[in-house]
Amino acid sequence: MNLPNKLTVFRVFCIPLFVIFMLVDAIPYHNYIAVGIFIFASLTDFLDGKIARKYNLITNFGKFMDPLADKLLVSAALICLTPSKIPAWIVIIIISRELFISGFRILAADQGIVLAAGWWGKFKTAFQMVMIIILILDIPLKLFTVIGWILIWISLALTIISMIDYVVKNIKVLKN
Repeated sequence: MNLPNKLTVFRVFCIPLFVIFMLVDAIPYHNYIAVGIFIFASLTDFLDGKIARKYNLITNFGKFMDPLADKLLVSAALICLTPSKIPAWIVIIIISRELFISGFRILAADQGIVLAAGWWGKFKTAFQMVMIIILILDIPLKLFTVIGWILIWISLALTIISMIDYVVKNIKVLKN
């Protein structure tokens, strides 16, 4: 297993630890530890892709697991933030999109097609990760509340746009 794939697997293993610190209020500074884990895990997403492209280490495993690891990390965070920081209906839309795209990828894989993440999906993931960091930090200033809500709406819009873009670009999968 190459380094980018190891980073992807490591990101998946960070998720339970992140969830523990998100949900166990008895741990001092739990939200700061959780946000640290989340940021570290998110940086591995950036790093694994950069290494894979630079050293031509792109694999089918990475094309499939890297976006799945992102979906798992972001979904876990969104669920932990519901309903105190983000409305459940928004979380349901975002996670439904992730499940739909995962199913779409499985359908493509069954046809021998490996679908890589598109740019809209990468923007969506980046905005979602920044939004999650802002929401976890929960800085009690009006400006951060406004920024959090702006990021929630942008993330929701990018969720929908990226799903439409993904399906349109890969419509051949549904036609087979």
